[in-house]
Amino acid sequence: MTEPRWDCLLLDATLATLAGERPFGLVECGALALKGGHIAWVGAAADLPGAPDGLATAVETLDGALVTPGLIDCHTHLVFGGDRAHEFDLRLNGASYEEIARAGGGIASTVAATRAADEDALLRQSLPRARALLRDGVTTLEIKSGYGLDLETERRMLRAARRIGQALGIGVRTSFLGLHALPPEYSRQRADYVALVSDVMLPALAAEGLVDAVDAFCEGIGFSREETARVFERARDLGIPVKLHAEQLSDLDGAALVAEYRGLSADHLEHLSESGIRAMAAAGTVAVLLPGAFYALRETRLPPIDALREHGVPMAIATDCNPGTSPLLSLRLAANMACTLFRLTPEEALRGITLHAARALGLADRGTLAVGQRADLVAWNAEKPAELCYWIGGELAREVWIDGRKASLS
Repeated sequence: MTEPRWDCLLLDATLATLAGERPFGLVECGALALKGGHIAWVGAAADLPGAPDGLATAVETLDGALVTPGLIDCHTHLVFGGDRAHEFDLRLNGASYEEIARAGGGIASTVAATRAADEDALLRQSLPRARALLRDGVTTLEIKSGYGLDLETERRMLRAARRIGQALGIGVRTSFLGLHALPPEYSRQRADYVALVSDVMLPALAAEGLVDAVDAFCEGIGFSREETARVFERARDLGIPVKLHAEQLSDLDGAALVAEYRGLSADHLEHLSESGIRAMAAAGTVAVLLPGAFYALRETRLPPIDALREHGVPMAIATDCNPGTSPLLSLRLAANMACTLFRLTPEEALRGITLHAARALGLADRGTLAVGQRADLVAWNAEKPAELCYWIGGELAREVWIDGRKASLS
């Protein structure tokens, strides 16, 4: 008797493969096979090379449900201590993000809470946030450090991030964000802190296998282009890719800087210039849009979406989940905001939380439903791809597979 060639075969699915030329890469009455944690076959069920029962060990019928690649949240600050609900109140009473930050709030207040938490406490506080994203269909997420601003706390944050991946079976990519804010003990020693990040913290954490990428906050209330470049140089020496918080509140030409280093992404981008767009296009740097922060801060200046389209810059979308400016726990809601606030189309938005988000993390093995890709996928309580951006909130994910295995959504 011939052994089944596949581990699992999914039938009667509407496949938004996001591959090929058709809108959404749509395949109706589709089938998809999994083997060894990868996609082994995808296409119209009528084209299967035999009877389903003889092709796979397990066969599951999805009754026409929409199936997409697993969602990818490519920009989060998910590991932190405490919260900043009081700053939400302050902003609604007229204080700006910059005023709160300069008064010792903002990132500095989260640094204090995060430094006070041990690794287990950080894990306990952060796991519910990661579970919420998983229940929303996220199978891979990026998690930044940057609320420690000293070696030991940054290490605890990155280790907690790795443990989230282990606990939930979710893909986790870590970014070292040492240049997030100036810690209070270095308030008069900027150069010394930048040297500490570049020469001590980054090499130590990289040697421990805790750093997949290096990020920085290049902004007037953050770090200068020159300070950022120093850390990027060290990252390049260590063979670690870079990304950047760029042009959120002003234009410091950060997008062009990260493009100089062939960076994975430039993120936020409300004040992005034409020259920055051209540099990103030439370097293949992804634009990561963060509509949650735009919404929470009540910003009015939109990212230059039309110019990004014109120059062919891929646009990803992320939650920017963080305690101060984007306490957002739904990537689908971020996609809805990108459509409603930034005027992306549903197809652009869905590609932005799958294919382009994978590219923003330097991952070529996920983001589409194609043979050879990692078997990260979601079956939805939906029939059409646009529904994932259309519904505002709610629980649409029916089943989630990560690396070919069904994930627990409870």
